[in-house]
Amino acid sequence: MESVVQFTGPRQVEVAPHESAPLPPAHLRVRTRYSGISAGTELTAYRGTNPYLTRTWDAEARLFRDGAAGIAYPVAGWGYSEVGEVTEVSPESAGQPGVPAVGDLVWGIWGHRSEGIVPVERMLGHTLPAGLEPLAGAFARVGAIAYNAVLAADIHLGEEVAVFGQGVIGLLTTRLAQLNGARVTAVDALDGRLDTARAYGATHTLNARTDDVAERVRENTGGAGADVAIEISGVYPALHEALRSVTVGGRVVASGFYQGDGAGLRLGDEFHHNRVQLVCSQIGGVPPQLAGRWTVERLQQTFLALVAEGRVNVSSLVSHVVPVDQAADAYVLLDERPAEALQVVLSF
Repeated sequence: MESVVQFTGPRQVEVAPHESAPLPPAHLRVRTRYSGISAGTELTAYRGTNPYLTRTWDAEARLFRDGAAGIAYPVAGWGYSEVGEVTEVSPESAGQPGVPAVGDLVWGIWGHRSEGIVPVERMLGHTLPAGLEPLAGAFARVGAIAYNAVLAADIHLGEEVAVFGQGVIGLLTTRLAQLNGARVTAVDALDGRLDTARAYGATHTLNARTDDVAERVRENTGGAGADVAIEISGVYPALHEALRSVTVGGRVVASGFYQGDGAGLRLGDEFHHNRVQLVCSQIGGVPPQLAGRWTVERLQQTFLALVAEGRVNVSSLVSHVVPVDQAADAYVLLDERPAEALQVVLSF
């Protein structure tokens, strides 16, 4: 018997028992140790705002279709940041090159469940790097999202970069942008997160509630504005302020998961008059100009390598490790008291 976290309706969470299934060919069975909760994408399912709950994604046409929901409650096993121990390998796959062995610690995506049954092909190269704490493996995906945004930003040494949103992914973006040679201005509405941003390499910090961010960015850049802004919060007014903050011909990377209509976003203002380049970064793929060399797998593996080398610190981002039977409390915390939390991890 395994346990699975599921949403039974908006803001309704339960941990349900499920029968353990037989292992199919070319699969691994993994006993979960940790599973990180996404405070962005995942909360859209928890809150009931995710577009899949009201429309269907046509993967072939690459369009959302109205009229039917792509997913429906109960939504089971949401989550994309898991770490666990391999307990079984299908016989025909055991011992093959790159296939994790029984007892190996691995990272991947199998959702908030005590046991994952995962295709072998998705776990090649997913053994946790030597010396890395198991909890760090829960950052492979969120780290890749931040890394992808930095690649899309096309940062050059010495450039001015503003990062809007200093949650977990935003803080990792700040650190990676700094490693890439940027002078970073970190923007958030919570002073505690701005304090952390300074520790993660931000040169300047601005509070979105009390500072005129675009004006201050220009003051700090000799009147020019930032070369690049990365918007990672998924809030439309923040995206608008990012568009206001960059220089003429500057670039804004929209990496947040925006919900509903774009209230607070005015594309006839600075975006139009400063000829700003607006690009999307989404973890389904890498920037097109890098697709010949980079993949999502490489993003994840390289990020974990940076953590293992000590160049990115993820352990200090874990604010809460919550036993899975208290999962409902973890979502209430992230939804209602975000200032008290950064990365919340379920333990199994």
